[in-house]
Amino acid sequence: MRFVAPAREAVDADVFARPPLSHWSKFEDLLRGGWPDVALLNACRPDTSFRFVAQTPELLADGKHYEQRIFERSEIATRERNWHDLLNALVWLRFPEIKRALNARQVAEIAKAGPKQRTRAQCALTHFDEGGVVVVVRDPQLLTSWDAHDWHGLFWRERGAWSDGRIEIVVFGHALLEHALEPAQLLVGKCIAVMHQSGNVESAMQAVAAAIGRSEILNDPQELRPLPLSGIPGWHPDNGHEDFYRSAACFRPLRAGRVYAPPLSVAWS
Repeated sequence: MRFVAPAREAVDADVFARPPLSHWSKFEDLLRGGWPDVALLNACRPDTSFRFVAQTPELLADGKHYEQRIFERSEIATRERNWHDLLNALVWLRFPEIKRALNARQVAEIAKAGPKQRTRAQCALTHFDEGGVVVVVRDPQLLTSWDAHDWHGLFWRERGAWSDGRIEIVVFGHALLEHALEPAQLLVGKCIAVMHQSGNVESAMQAVAAAIGRSEILNDPQELRPLPLSGIPGWHPDNGHEDFYRSAACFRPLRAGRVYAPPLSVAWS
């Protein structure tokens, strides 16, 4: 069933104080206030090489694919008074390098397959754009638990890892952020793992943008690792109880024969 976001006035204000939306507090006024129009979104840009434009019938009459319009005219078609498009705009404001890399790859794939076909790479790029998470892991044992879908070990036995810096995440996908508007939702991210003991999150995001741009990653949806974000301490109202990790539907066992690719290799400065 397609997710339908709650009306703005029906959103529980507490969701903005809980991850992942609390990690976007820089844009608190845009999230909590009245609906921002494209002029206000454009006024917030740190990078003026792109701009938001209202998605109107007149705009769509140009017949261009959404991604082609961004690539050729730097115009991001945005539906006003719409959670999905507002959150997409916030991701553009915060991570324009990754958004640009995704867009360039999408346009290259459209050129190969045409606007009505989808390649494996396009599926991977879209999955990350909509539901993506970047995970910086600094403890190899955590990656071992993740590889095995040992969710009890990753989230309960190693509960402290999520606050002591051994693992950090950035939710990138705007559809995933939209789902977070409903506090009871069981969130699962489609992840790119980056591993280094001393690397910071900002460097990880830059490395992800570069790797996408070089077509080193996101060539197939199977590259993306699932991570039940609702298991992270404080991310779901029920995960303070150990039984949650045994009963919640988001904690699925590893599929027979499924092996994950190694994490992104990054040369840190």
